[in-house]
Amino acid sequence: MYCTNNNCATEFDKINAGCLYLFNALFVDYNAFKDNSNNNIDVVYYIIIWLSYMLSLKKDNGINKLNDFYIDHIEKNTHYIKKIEGVREYKCYKKIIDQKKDLLDMNNNIISNFYKAFKSLCEMYSTFGGNTSNCKKISDKANQFFEEYNELNNYSDITKGSPYYKLLSTLSNDYDHLKNICKDAQGSNFPTLPEINTPKDTIKIPGEFSEQKFEQKSATNSAQNYDIRSSSSSIVSKLIPVVSIFVAISIFFGISYKYSLFGFRKRSQKHLRGKLKK
Repeated sequence: MYCTNNNCATEFDKINAGCLYLFNALFVDYNAFKDNSNNNIDVVYYIIIWLSYMLSLKKDNGINKLNDFYIDHIEKNTHYIKKIEGVREYKCYKKIIDQKKDLLDMNNNIISNFYKAFKSLCEMYSTFGGNTSNCKKISDKANQFFEEYNELNNYSDITKGSPYYKLLSTLSNDYDHLKNICKDAQGSNFPTLPEINTPKDTIKIPGEFSEQKFEQKSATNSAQNYDIRSSSSSIVSKLIPVVSIFVAISIFFGISYKYSLFGFRKRSQKHLRGKLKK
């Protein structure tokens, strides 16, 4: 049901099917919207990170920016423009994506750099499982996330309200939320994240991207009014099922995890494979 004409003929078709699976799992109707995203579409940032990472694994694919994928696979795809039942604010998946369209002009390889930190955050939430007695277990992973966050934060001079800033602040907010929950737990040790570096409006990426610049729309109201406190998981119970969905789709695509997040059973993978083949 996720492939055009019920046939995933190319790698891009498979990636697009995975993307649709995520949107269906998180936003298919009012109940999914309420239960998984807490009526907050910032969780789309995580879909974008996942999508960018998957595209970055396909070398020489001719798609350098998400906007290329958007034009080819999303813009006129009936699955993305199908009405979301019971949700007044967003008529379809495409409208949700369009709310975050400023990310589409970023280079895939830049966004995919966030995947390591996102993966670590997933592992932290999955191990936590809503039980503060597990806080001690995730302290090492918290330190790993801290290092990955700092690496992202040191990549560049980031404009407040820019797409890069929004991705980084979403990760930061969800980490801080878990840190606050675990602050009184015995043996818990979560390092405090530094503030996001925002002195200039040019992004300079080390290595092959060291001189690459990205245009920022600093004068827009959306950038000025962006609230760093907004997060796709303002309530921890909302992020855990979201994480499980990402784990399921990542397992299907063969993304190796150091740990088996959520201990996903084979029946979950079999169910997903069946959905993608329909």
